[in-house]
Amino acid sequence: MGTFKSLQTGHVALNVTDLERSLGFYRELFGFDVLEEGKDGDRRWVLLGRDGRLLVALWQQSEGAFAVDRAGLHHLSFQVESVEEVREAEQALRALGAEFAYDGVVPHGEGAASGGIFFTDPDGIRLEIYAPTGADAAAAPVAGAPTCGFF
Repeated sequence: MGTFKSLQTGHVALNVTDLERSLGFYRELFGFDVLEEGKDGDRRWVLLGRDGRLLVALWQQSEGAFAVDRAGLHHLSFQVESVEEVREAEQALRALGAEFAYDGVVPHGEGAASGGIFFTDPDGIRLEIYAPTGADAAAAPVAGAPTCGFF
């Protein structure tokens, strides 16, 4: 098949170790609404979104931290409108105790206008919040490759 009139990412589902902890993190940072939640035995889940649109599903069915050396998700990225919003998210993340890969807002590549912040959630899942413009004031932390590829 391969030819679609319209194609876009629907939602992303993440395995987490502690649903309450992750739910608090994602709701505090992104202002997500709980669209639906449930459980199947010891496994619990929650569907998160905004304006009624599903964006992220959290599934409590994992043990241990996110493994960056395994095939699967590399990172999850969220685009916002401005670099000022990225900086506001950075402050909120610092208050939440998030770990960052780089210090402050960085461009996606040398001379690129787009860029953002690169951090992990409570389970070590790599996340990015970026803006399409406004990040070109800083130097790119990775030479010759996209910044988001090697954190």
